[in-house]
Amino acid sequence: MILSKAQYDEIVKFITVLSCSRQSLEKLKLRFPSQSQCTLLSIFSQEYQKWMKRTHANHHTPEAMETYYQRYHSRVMENSSAPVLLELANEVDLSPALMARIVLERFLQDQESVSVSKVVINSMLRDTSLIPDRTLANQVFQCTLNDCCYGPLVDCIKHSIGHEHEVLLREKLLEHQLAFLEEDQLRDKGYDKTPDFILEVPVAVEGHIIHWIESKASFGDESSHRAYLQEQFWSYWNRFGHGLVIYWYGFIEELDCHRDRGILLKDCFPSDIVTLQHTSRGPVLPVAH
Repeated sequence: MILSKAQYDEIVKFITVLSCSRQSLEKLKLRFPSQSQCTLLSIFSQEYQKWMKRTHANHHTPEAMETYYQRYHSRVMENSSAPVLLELANEVDLSPALMARIVLERFLQDQESVSVSKVVINSMLRDTSLIPDRTLANQVFQCTLNDCCYGPLVDCIKHSIGHEHEVLLREKLLEHQLAFLEEDQLRDKGYDKTPDFILEVPVAVEGHIIHWIESKASFGDESSHRAYLQEQFWSYWNRFGHGLVIYWYGFIEELDCHRDRGILLKDCFPSDIVTLQHTSRGPVLPVAH
């Protein structure tokens, strides 16, 4: 779904007053019923991550981390069955998964038999049965389940969705009988930065020649698109020529401003692909699918 900058800003303005919860997502859907739910979820997740990055330093000072741990410890002693960590995260406007990480790390610092490292913490967040304290394990698990923007569960979902859309794009290319090389094949050839697919024979989309296609299972907002341009898309353009980026969950309409320079944006697989096909009778002819 392609949104104007004004439509996008209206959605973002509403998101700023919401907390990171599934209840907030329901409010967002009710407020913008005509918008795709996948688009709204993607925008919500992106905006919440931006907020967490802006406030990260406030929550990760030694004083703040110790305060959170002591508040957790005190409350859980009063009622271990209550969702203490989840409530604490909501009180201080912090992602539940990030709060769980902070408290878990502080807990492990008191455990002389357990080394405190990112590897250990990540493994415990993925599998809470590894946490030596059963109460804390349950609290961390609740945070993981109730966080719709951060944590190992969200990471797995995002990875699966990304892979699903790459598979969908591959099926579309095969359906249109387009010859292509995939990312793994290109890496085997020694390329370091590669798009998802390179077309062995270029095609035309809306009058623009396309040599490569990149799949993004997200919404294309200003900050993410700017980062992708700098870190990926212009590198692809420099190596392989003009290309197409598919933001499956939509993008801000005004960002599609580099067509003349060779980067085209779409929110779905194009329906008007024109290919060059050899026929047994002679010359190369354009074929519209």
